[in-house]
Amino acid sequence: MPLAARQRGAFCLPDMHRNTGNTGRDSVATIASGLAVLQGSLTEHTSPEQFCHELAKVFQVQSTEVALLQLEAGCLRFLFPPPLRTAGSIPVSSSSAIAARTASSKKSELYNNFAKIKHASIFETVKLGSPEENSTFTNPPIQKLMSAPVLDDEGNVLAVIQLCRKGYDLHSCGPDFSLEHLHHLERAARITAKAAFLRKRSSTAANQ
Repeated sequence: MPLAARQRGAFCLPDMHRNTGNTGRDSVATIASGLAVLQGSLTEHTSPEQFCHELAKVFQVQSTEVALLQLEAGCLRFLFPPPLRTAGSIPVSSSSAIAARTASSKKSELYNNFAKIKHASIFETVKLGSPEENSTFTNPPIQKLMSAPVLDDEGNVLAVIQLCRKGYDLHSCGPDFSLEHLHHLERAARITAKAAFLRKRSSTAANQ
C-alpha cells in the first residue's frame, strides 16, 4: 500500500518501560523476536487479557494502549481493555470510528497525528486504571495510533487490533510509529487470528 494511504497520523507498561530513545533497527528487531516468542507461547488457554498484555510488552507500550475488538453481527465489541467491554459497540458502518474503517476496508493504517484526525473519542473518556487509581486517574488522549484487521484464512474480518501512544502532547507520548511497526502489527494480527479465544468466540457467535 502506498505510504500516503497508510501513514495518516494505541494503549501501555509503566512509562518507565516506554522506549523513547531507540527507534531504529534495534527496536524493530526486538519487536520481531518478541512476536516470534508470543506466537510460540499461544495455547488453548491463552486469554485476550494475557495476549494483549504480552503484545504491549513486545511493542513497548502500556497495556492501556492496546485494543482488541471482535466483529460480531456487524458491530465491533471490545475484548480488551476489559473496562471497555461494557462501554458499547461500534457499528462497522460508522464513518467516524477508525476501527470500523479498518474492518470495512480490511486495510491497516498508521496515524502519527491522531489527535488531529476526526474520530470517535467517546471510548477515550472511559477510565482504564484500577478502581483505586480511578479517583485520581485521568486519561491522556491518543496521539499516535496503528490499526490493523484480523482476518481468517478466507479473508473474512474476525477482529481489529490497535496500538497507540497516549500523552498530553506529541512529545510526551513517545516516538512515532514507523511503517515497519505497522508491518509488525499486521504480523501480530495474523497471530491473533490463530488465537483459540478468538476462534471460540467467532464460532459461538456464528451459531447463535
